[in-house]
Amino acid sequence: MVLVILLIVILGFMLAGLVGQSMNDFSENLPKYRKQLVEQFSFVIGRLNDFNIQINKNQLLSYLDPGAAMNMATSLLTSLGGVLTNFLLILLIVVFMLFEAESFPRKIHIALDDPNMKMRQIDKFLLSVKNYLAIKTLVSLGTGLVIGLWLYFLGVDHYLLWAMMAFLLNYIPNIGSILAAIPAVLLALVQLGPGIAGLTALGFVVTNTVMGNIIEPRYMGRGLGLSTLVVFLSLIFWGWLLGTVGMLLSVPLTMIVKIGLESGQDTRWIALLLASDGPELKELEQVDSEKNQDKSEV
Repeated sequence: MVLVILLIVILGFMLAGLVGQSMNDFSENLPKYRKQLVEQFSFVIGRLNDFNIQINKNQLLSYLDPGAAMNMATSLLTSLGGVLTNFLLILLIVVFMLFEAESFPRKIHIALDDPNMKMRQIDKFLLSVKNYLAIKTLVSLGTGLVIGLWLYFLGVDHYLLWAMMAFLLNYIPNIGSILAAIPAVLLALVQLGPGIAGLTALGFVVTNTVMGNIIEPRYMGRGLGLSTLVVFLSLIFWGWLLGTVGMLLSVPLTMIVKIGLESGQDTRWIALLLASDGPELKELEQVDSEKNQDKSEV
């Protein structure tokens, strides 16, 4: 297992180098992309003038700076570089944690008053998070691969970079796929025109719809038992607290909190509020009813 993780870390550093090179190339070509975007504006204004809709190009560009869109994409890519660095750091931490894994159960038995109960809770949490991360990673890999191949087929520059963004940002619930699509669609617009930009956007929509709404729910099953509102709020909270990495890890981190709340009788009601309206909630209700019956019999 350790060798596998080390191999993943090495491949991760190699991939980070390729993505970093793509980011540098994109930054160098930014003035060219800005010029092309201005030309796209001029073309649209020319077509409007053909319909007797008079618009002053210089005045319009003063209000709508085309460079702002490209600068936004650059800022997003800069954040992506930080995410890659932190992601690789997390992988290194996992490697060292695996070296300590064998002695961890023995330490738990020594440290806790009721180690069997705590170990069951820990095993439940680890199994849930492992299943979530495994399925999410496979779905994200599939998403990034399909997006990369689609952009390569369309001829969009830096397709490897956009595929990596689609892979990483797919971990962010609800809005990750939207953030991943913005720079790729903008680049397709300035490089190849509105037609290819539309096909690029269509590729993102179809891929994320199939992966996120069909394949992922089928294999995720009940998932981690968190309501949709809690997932969205956890995205905001952990993103505010830990930045982009917190957004990527918002669901597992919230599950840690939820499992901890379930273990205490005084905080169990908070875990009920976090649970989704499904099997997870019914399970918690059943456990509570059994405990209430035991108290009444006593």
